[in-house]
Amino acid sequence: MAYLLDANVFIQAKNLHYGFDFCPGFWHWLDRAHDEGQVFSIERVADEIAGGADDLATWVADRPAGFFLSPDTALVPSLHTVSEWANGAGYEPAALSTFLQVADFYLIAHAHAHGHIVVTHEVASHSTRRIKIPDACIALDVRHMTPYEMLRSERARLVLGS
Repeated sequence: MAYLLDANVFIQAKNLHYGFDFCPGFWHWLDRAHDEGQVFSIERVADEIAGGADDLATWVADRPAGFFLSPDTALVPSLHTVSEWANGAGYEPAALSTFLQVADFYLIAHAHAHGHIVVTHEVASHSTRRIKIPDACIALDVRHMTPYEMLRSERARLVLGS
């Protein structure tokens, strides 16, 4: 079991709780957890972040090969499954169109295909105007959690050095 991180985990970490300038431990923990085969994301998330052209985009570009997973053949049936669910779930056409074009669709499909846990700040919603990651995960029996739940589950320790 590995964790697949949504773009908002990286973006909110940089902008809010775990800024590079005052909480480097979070970023070191991500690298260590990746080295241990626990933390990943997908190429579509990296592409989304790269558009920011900021410190986070630089951090993403500096990650080793394999941190942001490439699509593979196991993904194809899951893309179909996620797409079928989204098409039949009663969302507005604009919500469906957007969802099928963004990283969220691929993130959920990758987790579905490989049995990974999706990590996101998003929360479930009953709105038909936007497909939220937790709603898709619940419908497709894909585990999901917040970054804080992941950190606690993995007993991450972001301790100040001497």
